[in-house]
Amino acid sequence: MDRRELIDQALLGVEAWERKWGPYTPSPASRPDVDLPALLEDYAARMDASFPFFHPRYAGQMLKPPHPVAVAAYLAAMVVNPNNHALDASQATSPMEVEVIADLARMFGFAQPSLGHLTSSGTIANLEALWVARELAPGKAVVHSQDAHYTHGRMCQVLGVESRAVRALPDGRVDLSAVEAEVRGGGVGTVVLTPGTTGLGAVDDIQQALALKERYGVRLHVDGAYGGFYTLLDEYEAYRAIGSCDSVVVDPHKHGLQPYGCGAVLFADPAVGRFYKHDSPYTYFTSDELHLGEISLECSRAGAAAGALWLTLQAFPLERDRGLGKMLAACRRAANDFAARIKESDRFALHLEPTLDIVTYWPRRARMSEITESANTILQNGMADTENPLYLSTLRVDADAFAALHPEIERDSETVTILRSVLMKPEHEAWIPQLKQALDRLAE
Repeated sequence: MDRRELIDQALLGVEAWERKWGPYTPSPASRPDVDLPALLEDYAARMDASFPFFHPRYAGQMLKPPHPVAVAAYLAAMVVNPNNHALDASQATSPMEVEVIADLARMFGFAQPSLGHLTSSGTIANLEALWVARELAPGKAVVHSQDAHYTHGRMCQVLGVESRAVRALPDGRVDLSAVEAEVRGGGVGTVVLTPGTTGLGAVDDIQQALALKERYGVRLHVDGAYGGFYTLLDEYEAYRAIGSCDSVVVDPHKHGLQPYGCGAVLFADPAVGRFYKHDSPYTYFTSDELHLGEISLECSRAGAAAGALWLTLQAFPLERDRGLGKMLAACRRAANDFAARIKESDRFALHLEPTLDIVTYWPRRARMSEITESANTILQNGMADTENPLYLSTLRVDADAFAALHPEIERDSETVTILRSVLMKPEHEAWIPQLKQALDRLAE
């Protein structure tokens, strides 16, 4: 079924449900006093400014549309508009959320029982994990890599917690010797690890980091917002170690095929739910079962997000050789193919072998400043090409890290801007030859 057919069938289900309750007359106040068809034409014209995130020629940032299954499910639940804060407002979608959280916990190897819920974003999911960490270790700092997502430093500010950024290795992984030096010095409660950084796609050595937890008693929080679903491929030991950590975040609105916003946070120890404990004189009254608002910092949350993820995981289960794993494997093959073609090129050089689906590379030049100038020109010219556009992104790299990997390049600046492609759509796999051809044309 195509997207339109899926949406039509989903709406038919909602309309059948609506008819159960008997007819009623919509209020005249609900009718807009404008020409709706004309207004929708204006809206479509405004939306025309968007880049084609759905198309394989978009190989820039971490952007892609949700899967049609998720679109249909979200739309159907959105019409009903359940609020997953309380069972009183989400009799259908709260149980779906409980089920998908159990699926995610199994994927990461968390022993049961664990605790978790969906959030509106990875930022909020990380905020909750760091908030719980603060409550468990008040007054202690959070250590993270300088290449970790900026949300950790920002959320530590919000929480009034000291954050300490330690150096990353040239390949983007956190330097665990620097982490241990901070932990050994005292005053550290939590270490953040990233299996798939948003810049390079680097996977921190979580397996090795478990020794810090055992030796010093620090909490280990895993920010798998971008790369977390790659645990399905069982490619790196780091992913197999997540189940021994204290908390993990993942964003279904990235590799989980969902619309924005759908994040998730999971805790290995369900006892941390005590920090969320609160009461409301009007909210939790129709059921003695756990209401998701009782274990979430957010209050109102779209039940449609849970419904969409539930149906998607029925269609694309969390398995290695089928379902979502099959899609991720296609993205990995696309990244490896693209990287191999870059290495064979006389116009471009590969910055790093891709770990996940992010490929970083640079136009061959003798000086860092020339690489930056050329990369920016290629980025702009690719977007400006009206006949055969190519959408890329750039990444600013510290000159020391770049020089460690490419010592033959003359250092004449403190940073160097390189090109970056996120090949997170399985459709990219078949388009790699065309992407490389378009890139070569831009290099000319």
